[in-house]
Amino acid sequence: MEETKKKAGFNGKQFAIWMAALVLGTILGTLGCAPLNEFFDFIAAIYTRLFKFIAVPTIALAVTTTLALLGAKKDTGRIFLHTIIYTVLTTVVAAVVGAILYKVIAPGNLPAELIAQGKASVPSNLGKLTVYNHILAVVPDNLLSPLSSGNVLSILLVSSAVGLALAFMKESENIQVLLKGILGLQELLFTLIKALVWTLPVGIVAFSAQLAAQMSAGVIVGSLGKYVAVVLGGNILQFCVVLPLFLLIRGLNPLKVFKQMLPAVLMAFFTKSSAATLPVTVASAENNLKAKKEVARFILPVCCTINMNGCAAFILVTSLFVMQNSGMPITFESILLWILIAVISAIGNAGVPMGCYFLTLSLMSGAGASIGIMGIILPIYTVIDMIETGVNVWSDSCVCAIVDKELAKK
Repeated sequence: MEETKKKAGFNGKQFAIWMAALVLGTILGTLGCAPLNEFFDFIAAIYTRLFKFIAVPTIALAVTTTLALLGAKKDTGRIFLHTIIYTVLTTVVAAVVGAILYKVIAPGNLPAELIAQGKASVPSNLGKLTVYNHILAVVPDNLLSPLSSGNVLSILLVSSAVGLALAFMKESENIQVLLKGILGLQELLFTLIKALVWTLPVGIVAFSAQLAAQMSAGVIVGSLGKYVAVVLGGNILQFCVVLPLFLLIRGLNPLKVFKQMLPAVLMAFFTKSSAATLPVTVASAENNLKAKKEVARFILPVCCTINMNGCAAFILVTSLFVMQNSGMPITFESILLWILIAVISAIGNAGVPMGCYFLTLSLMSGAGASIGIMGIILPIYTVIDMIETGVNVWSDSCVCAIVDKELAKK
């Protein structure tokens, strides 16, 4: 499995191929050829489906095997506590940065007729989100439900329970056979991941062509442009300033850590899925960052599920923008409240396609705001989602590097 995992990452030659695919896709996407764009949409949809297919078993097997081998040891509690502390800290800071930028850039209101047109693009049959619904959605009612629905939090809950049960059960021949079988499945999964990553340049061409086509459509203008500037600006500050400061404070070189985790960050940008990127993130952490296996294999599956810096910023900024356009007052107290809501929602939002978008839509529907703006945002969400996911995986990498160093001192 070690050899397979090393190949899951990529070298300089592979990086050059990815960059060439990015440039080619960008050029093709700006041609404005409808049949070509339709073909790229088809290819991108295939890769999105494949990554979703890989994401579920990756998280389940990684958490199960790690806890089964590590769960009974004293370090498990310390690793988990450190992970939660840094996850919450980075997510709160991401939301606060978004709030500050929102007040500084101050996006204006959109025309009423444009908001009315946006209502046609808003998904229908949207139920209101409550705290109880949020918790109930995590608790599975049958074995196959988390797998079939792709509910990552449910998968994390079930796989953690199974892993800890295996760790605390008395050793027997049956338990050893079961554990070997699970480890064998994990090796098989990494082989499939290796094949998928090998073909990824084709997907990058499609993803970058989609992005170029959307950017050339000229939809990011006026007040909407200021809104996008706040969302993307907050993510860029989180990526380039806030997270490196966390590393510097803990005595780590941000440039060195970034170089070591670059494969995972780039893959996250193109695939728009922290969970799908997990195999490359783990491989980069173990082979490049030299993080301990028990740390990387436990922290990263947990982080890719709950450490959503980019999502927290999007939920906060978008909620404020929608409420402002709905005539609701944006006071200091309301901003503080929505920072809290954004952080909690982001932590519990993993595993849903376009999860940040749909969660924000549900929150705004429940608050009685005008959700037509969400229809206007929808066409440009792909751009935002790519940046958000890159920030999320970079944050996961930083948390892993920090916790690994702190535990090495104990």
